[in-house]
Amino acid sequence: MMLSKLNSIYACFKNDDSIISYKQLASGHINDTFLIETKKNAFFILQQINKGVFKNVPGLINNKVLISSHLQNKNTHLTDDELKRRVLCFVKTLKGYNYHTDNAGNYWNMMIYIKDSVTYDTVKCLDVAYEGGKLMGDFLNLTSDFNTNSLIEVIPKFHSMSFRFNQYNKALCIASKERLAKASAYLGLVEELKDEMHIIEELKASGDIKIRVTHNDTKISNILFDCNKKGLCVIDTDTVMPGIVHYDFGDAIRTICNEAAEDEKDLNKVKFNINYYKAYVNGFLEKMKPELTSLEIKYLPLGAKTMVFIMGLRFLTDYLNNDIYYKTSYSEHNLDRSKNQFKLLESLSSQYKEMDILNSLS
Repeated sequence: MMLSKLNSIYACFKNDDSIISYKQLASGHINDTFLIETKKNAFFILQQINKGVFKNVPGLINNKVLISSHLQNKNTHLTDDELKRRVLCFVKTLKGYNYHTDNAGNYWNMMIYIKDSVTYDTVKCLDVAYEGGKLMGDFLNLTSDFNTNSLIEVIPKFHSMSFRFNQYNKALCIASKERLAKASAYLGLVEELKDEMHIIEELKASGDIKIRVTHNDTKISNILFDCNKKGLCVIDTDTVMPGIVHYDFGDAIRTICNEAAEDEKDLNKVKFNINYYKAYVNGFLEKMKPELTSLEIKYLPLGAKTMVFIMGLRFLTDYLNNDIYYKTSYSEHNLDRSKNQFKLLESLSSQYKEMDILNSLS
């Protein structure tokens, strides 16, 4: 994208400055995100939301702003500068809206960049796992009193296992013989685990598990840390919507406890780190345990297993569908991601008895 184009979009937001440089951030699979620097040495995140993936972008952005405002109101003890480091702060347009629509119908939002922050694609120490759990637990705790009726469902059936299996079965019917052959080793595994992988969804449908604000993309790279590896802020709230705690817990475990990146092709490097799991649990329950029922706690380990599986299934489905959802860098990128998740699932399953939440507490 040309600098002049970004400048014209940036000028639609409340500011008295102009861009001097920018770089595109490539950590996400879905949106186009830019870090911009202004003449007055201010930094912002300018993001184009993928309207092909998200069908109600205004509602999505409204979700983000509502939750950020709620968190800001819960942290009034912080100074203004500290608050801007602890909570995502969105910038309104000159017209007072939370987003700008360009001439092509693309939606843009802007937020203040949190400087001197660090992200991790993989976890390399217990401190990061513990702080990640603590920060995500705090996010869920502070939003536990938020009225979920105020939020739209950004992606309907996002973590619905029956929906994902339906997508998978349709992909099987249209996949090329070549792609089916390359994925054949995992088709039997998917069928074998089908019943177990529906348990969490059934608990949700029964009403036995509370519907609450959930982040729905709690990978470790969506948590900002300071230079001392202390948790700062939960970011990338595009998928904030009503859900259950097992989705957020499970997806966090999926990335925090994988000793390799999610698209690592050398499967020997893909291992479930039980010590990172226990560290995350300690941090998570330190903030979140008072909000959880005994039933919710009981099924947290299955939540982790379920979320690893569902991501493996989604990557596999997208591969069979010729890569129509996730951004890919090469023809078998989604297949490699899927293999990675199923190897992680195997490693997790071999240590499943050690994952009992109460026995994991130090």
